[in-house]
Amino acid sequence: MPTAVIMEENFDKLLEQCEAQELEAPGGIATPQVYAQLLALYLLHNDMNNARYLWKRIPQAIKSANPELTAIWAVGQRIWQRDFPGIYTAIAAYQWTENILPVMEALRESTRQRAYSLVAQAYTSITAEDFAAFVGYTVEEAVKGVVSQGWQADPATRMVMPKKPGRWQYCSFKLCPLSAHCSVVPTFSLHE
Repeated sequence: MPTAVIMEENFDKLLEQCEAQELEAPGGIATPQVYAQLLALYLLHNDMNNARYLWKRIPQAIKSANPELTAIWAVGQRIWQRDFPGIYTAIAAYQWTENILPVMEALRESTRQRAYSLVAQAYTSITAEDFAAFVGYTVEEAVKGVVSQGWQADPATRMVMPKKPGRWQYCSFKLCPLSAHCSVVPTFSLHE
């Protein structure tokens, strides 16, 4: 089984466990560790609504006493604002604890994959500097990475020309048909 699939399954299980721990917490207030993991996992899953509502229901005393929780929320704010360079900066700005570090590393990589996908879909060309900031790499790393993926880079103009996505694209850890991506409409049936 590929490592990404194993990690995704582990994060999914951890998310379920954290949600259960929050619901079963004595007095309705979970530990700061549970809140931190749950908030980070919501961000990893790009579940901004649950992340926002979790942040609102965490008691202020817990928020104030736990700088890591505040740092996770700072990352969430950058995600909400679609500030890709700010996301990488906020992730790098904090020394994460052992239980949060793998989630934040996965979040950084999934953000990069989303940025690559967005650039490939939206741009015919982009400056190497803008692209590097968008994916959180140095210009040299970014250009080297995309050239290895079949994109083109012009050193004279310092422009990167994305390879247009094919029928399949990367989306939240899973491959999904481009035609089905974000076009699923829920259907409801009413029974008497």
